[in-house]
Amino acid sequence: MSNNPSFVLRGVEDVVFEERPIPEISDDEVLVEVKKTGICGSDVHYLQHGRIGDFIVKAPMVLGHESSGVVSKVGKKIHHVKPGDRVAMEPGATCRVCEDCKKGRYELCPNIVFAATPPYDGTLARYYRIPGDLTYKLPDNLSLEDGAMAEPLAVGIHSVANIGKLRANQKVIVFGAGPVGLLCMAVAKALGASRVIAVDIIPSRLEFAKSYAATDVYLPPKPLEGETKLQYSARNAKTLMEQLDIEDRGHKAIDLVVDASGAEVSIQTGILVARQGGSYVQVGMGAPEIQIPVTTLLVKELNFSGSLRYGPGDYEFGIALVAQGKIDLKPLITHRFTFEQAKEAFETNRAGKSEDGKPVIKAIISGPDVSIDDN
Repeated sequence: MSNNPSFVLRGVEDVVFEERPIPEISDDEVLVEVKKTGICGSDVHYLQHGRIGDFIVKAPMVLGHESSGVVSKVGKKIHHVKPGDRVAMEPGATCRVCEDCKKGRYELCPNIVFAATPPYDGTLARYYRIPGDLTYKLPDNLSLEDGAMAEPLAVGIHSVANIGKLRANQKVIVFGAGPVGLLCMAVAKALGASRVIAVDIIPSRLEFAKSYAATDVYLPPKPLEGETKLQYSARNAKTLMEQLDIEDRGHKAIDLVVDASGAEVSIQTGILVARQGGSYVQVGMGAPEIQIPVTTLLVKELNFSGSLRYGPGDYEFGIALVAQGKIDLKPLITHRFTFEQAKEAFETNRAGKSEDGKPVIKAIISGPDVSIDDN
């Protein structure tokens, strides 16, 4: 390991450590020495399949995008951070001049340069170059691991607060109790939701969700032989509403449905359990084409929205909630690895548990020559 060791994906199931040049920065950029990086499902998907939709790995690419670090160097125009500052890093640099950027919806920018999305390199290296305005100084009471977790937290902020427009005392149901689903629950709780329901098919995930941010949990039944997905979803929705005393109108109704699973039956069930005139947000990514009960969506006048990554203010909002003690990110970090153990980290994440049987929620890889205990 010398100046800029990097963890590089060369192709399907082909990762290596490579020495890369230290990036040169422009006047409005920052060079960050990366200290902590979380593994995201997209990183694992690129490793397994070499592509996500139209984004195809055609050349070697550094993995990683959920990162924090210490500022190493700043450009002449940067004044909000200085060398030595600990920062969270927002990994998507947008063009700032397209229609969507100017409308304040930069997550929709067609020219976004997103870390570890082909053909752009990610953050699993010693150094990463980033536009200065995408670095956020960490408050003293936040750790570098908190800084890395700010990325998936921003996804939850965007889904629940920005797209879902959740207000205090509303009721929320979240399908999928993985990292993003759990963070959507945490955001809903922090914003004052009176009820936060977690739905998952894995009992251990529901147990964690109940201990973390959910007020109620629901384990769906098994499908019956010969039952179509829509038939199953109708039965599942009826059972869910009966068990948890949910109605489709009034104070027992679900105001906001968030699907963080991408599963077709979860999406169908979510539409069926949402209140009249309620909101539905799709953040989980599953099959590209599914069947939905569109007439139900229509007659309920549901606000049905997609949620992509994060937009203006989402990072700052998330960091503020953690700094104020309204969200605790630490329980989500279940596994820690050194930079040299990156391959093992990805294998563990893909398996869903470590060799000792401990389930993975979020695995963190430390930067080169950084101890797993250094925060």
